[in-house]
Amino acid sequence: MHPDPIPYSPIRHRPRLSWPNGARVALWVCPNIEHYEFLPKFQRTRDPWPRSPAPDVLGYSIRDYGNRVGLWRLFEATDALGLRCTVSLSMAVLQHYPAILEAMERRGWEYMSHGIYNTRYHWDFTAAEERAAMLESREIHRALTGREQRGWFSPAITNTLNTFDLAAETGFDYCCDLYHDDQPFPVRTKTGDLITVPYTVDLNDVIVWRRGEEIESFARQIRDHFDTVYAEGAEQGRVMCIALHPFWVGQPHRIRGFQRVMEYILSHPGVWCATAAEIADHYRANHLAAVEAHLAAREAIHGR
Repeated sequence: MHPDPIPYSPIRHRPRLSWPNGARVALWVCPNIEHYEFLPKFQRTRDPWPRSPAPDVLGYSIRDYGNRVGLWRLFEATDALGLRCTVSLSMAVLQHYPAILEAMERRGWEYMSHGIYNTRYHWDFTAAEERAAMLESREIHRALTGREQRGWFSPAITNTLNTFDLAAETGFDYCCDLYHDDQPFPVRTKTGDLITVPYTVDLNDVIVWRRGEEIESFARQIRDHFDTVYAEGAEQGRVMCIALHPFWVGQPHRIRGFQRVMEYILSHPGVWCATAAEIADHYRANHLAAVEAHLAAREAIHGR
């Protein structure tokens, strides 16, 4: 691991970031389409189902609703909104549920890897084990889509000291394991080029769920967040991610609240609805070199 993988840079001091057609905000919507094993193996760092002993029928079935029902409701909502999403995907979904793969392919959605299963954590993985999981993910994606996979997001946000180096080494060119900025940013690795595309744990419905809040609260947070970054984006482009879990947002009493707040956002000019890879590509082609030069100049003066 690089000793300083995420160099510090105040957003107000770095080179100006602009989006296509003068957009203020690059918006990406990220459904987490996950596979949870009914009887997962126990790992040393965390029990996948805390209501032990397995099976945790309650925990499993709550999440299974997403793939059976909630996701299909979310498909209809995003179709009506004209949104093309980037999926945080447990790659086993493609193997177990071909109907979901077919539906996502028809919509042209992008799939970044969220590991194989969301019940297999990486915290205690050796470098060899983590590398093997990343390569397996890429192989599943290649075999079932014919495309190379671009993005990495560790399952259940379980990182190791090797994650960034291994992601770059195995061919991923962006990662979403960091939530530290409102713009893409380079990650220093020993093995290749890697940038972050900002994910979110704030505009994330599963966090709202765990706090016992409802869709009205989530929608208000989304709207207030958008109003702020939209105003700031007039001077310096911003990224806004909305992270969704179909088992929560896809419930009948929540989906309309999500649609309404998205309609509000999309009524504004200067919102670029993009995939994570499109955001990464624009940043890499138009801004990465200037940011790297800015960081080098800062380090020459300040030492870091």
